Amino acid sequence: MRKSVVLAAESVECLKDALAQLKTIWEDIGIPEDQRLQRTEVVKTHIKGLLDMMIAEEQSLKSRLLKSIELCRKELDTLCTELHLPPFQEEEEGSTILQLEKDLRTRAEVMLKQKKERMQELKTLKERDRDLCDLLCATPYHIDSDAVPALEQLDAFRRHLAALTAEKEYRRGEFVSTKRQIILCMEELDYTPDTSFERDVVCEDEAAFCLSTDNIAALKQLLHQLEVQKSQKEAMCSLLRNKITELWERLQVPQEERDAFRVHMRGTKPQTIQALEAEVTRLEELKLQNIKNVIAAIREELTAYWDKCFHSEEQRQAFTPYFDDENTEEILRLHDEELGRLKMHYELHRELFEGVQKWQESWKLYLEFERKATDPNRFTNRGGNLLKEEKQRAKLHKSLPKLEEELKLRIEGWEQEQGREFLVNGQRFMSYVAERWVLYQQEKEKEKQERQMKKCRQIEEEMLYGSTPKTPTKRRVLGSHTPGKTRKLNATSSSSATPNSTIRSAFSGFSGTICHSPVSRLPPSGGKFGQPVWTPNRTLLKPPRLGKSERNKENISHLNGTTLSGACMSAATPQRNFSINSVASTYSEFARELSKPSKSEVTSRILNSTTSNMHL
Repeated sequence: MRKSVVLAAESVECLKDALAQLKTIWEDIGIPEDQRLQRTEVVKTHIKGLLDMMIAEEQSLKSRLLKSIELCRKELDTLCTELHLPPFQEEEEGSTILQLEKDLRTRAEVMLKQKKERMQELKTLKERDRDLCDLLCATPYHIDSDAVPALEQLDAFRRHLAALTAEKEYRRGEFVSTKRQIILCMEELDYTPDTSFERDVVCEDEAAFCLSTDNIAALKQLLHQLEVQKSQKEAMCSLLRNKITELWERLQVPQEERDAFRVHMRGTKPQTIQALEAEVTRLEELKLQNIKNVIAAIREELTAYWDKCFHSEEQRQAFTPYFDDENTEEILRLHDEELGRLKMHYELHRELFEGVQKWQESWKLYLEFERKATDPNRFTNRGGNLLKEEKQRAKLHKSLPKLEEELKLRIEGWEQEQGREFLVNGQRFMSYVAERWVLYQQEKEKEKQERQMKKCRQIEEEMLYGSTPKTPTKRRVLGSHTPGKTRKLNATSSSSATPNSTIRSAFSGFSGTICHSPVSRLPPSGGKFGQPVWTPNRTLLKPPRLGKSERNKENISHLNGTTLSGACMSAATPQRNFSINSVASTYSEFARELSKPSKSEVTSRILNSTTSNMHL
């Protein structure tokens, strides 16, 4: 049973007990029946009034709850609309009025809080936006201040403020950097701000400066103007300093004076420019006083630039003031103009001139390697020099044609662009290169012919006077012989004699005149004639013996008058250690004389001459 029913039953019992007690009391008192009815009616009225009042109060509470529910529903609908939320969905039916009112009221309070927070955030964002827009001179963000912003609107507003903040930081950094450069330029130029904007930039606080696009542009424009002035003054100072340095060199100004003026060789302030101009004026006056030495110095520099620009002799001769002996201001002016023109010409085409210079250096190195390649002494070098040279030589053989082709293409492009020829010593570059190669080939051919002529002269000398052994060997001196050895030598005398001895024998038979060599050669060991020569191990060397077929061939060649080279025969008999007499005649005369007598007479004379020489 429900508690409320039990409490109602208890209330009824209490009322019955109270009425029973009142009836007992009234009976005890002796109140009449009619009065007891009146009194009972009063009790009833009183109880009924109390219950009616209680019912009325509870009914009022119910009405208030229902009214509150209705108001909450309306408020929730409004809040959902303002907060851009979907309509509020009530719970399923079955909930009491009190619970429904509580739920609706709680939900309305939450939404009201959200509305308040959004409005507060919107206010804060608008304040930040206003500050940033004032600093950047930008247009404020457009959003309704009275309406509750949606979450998407707040996010967009935050992103906008983040972008403005980033732009502010960027412009602030740009302003600080530009301001620093402006101050440095002003200090270097000794410039004083004269406009309100310039004073605001230099003198005012950085936080108070308006970072608008116009101000930033004006700031950059001011920096550009100052940099242009600075560049102009730097160029002016550079020209003045170059002029001063050039005049110092030409006039040979002492180092002490140069060091004293070094303080003005830096900076672009007006005082510095004035000092530079004054120094130039002083040096110009001094130059006119020493015009002869100045012209000589300019001519040396002019010659150097002629060499750098590969001017031919005709091009140099075209500048006639160079060869004028007069020393006047006009001559000096012409020299200055020509030197300036050459310097400008060289600077404009520096890459081409440096490329040609590189080719010339590579060409000289190539010729040096070719010269070393023909030197036999290079094989005696130690330390790997030969291997290094060969590597460099091979590398140069590859790089030189590539460099020529590269220069050819660049010069052709230059000629097409300039509409004139690029000359090296008065020739087109490829003609100049071809001429160098032709001269190189001619020089090689000339050296080859000289070697051949030298070899021919050596052969003629050997044919006339005999060949000399290149390396002396230990040989046995012909002395006393045993009968057996004598017979052996006599039997082979025709083959063991040298051609020169045969020639001497032949001429002794015809004319009886023998011309001896002026100086007799000593044996390699330094011993005297007729003494044996000993090797370090005390072994006596014997002369080589010719075979039978070789002896027959030699005799037949002598009998038939066949021309034999003295160099070949001397090389075949290197063991002879006594002086060889030279014939005072040529080989052609010998051949003519040999053809006059009969073969038998010639043969006998040759054999007898050979035998007699062997017995000496």
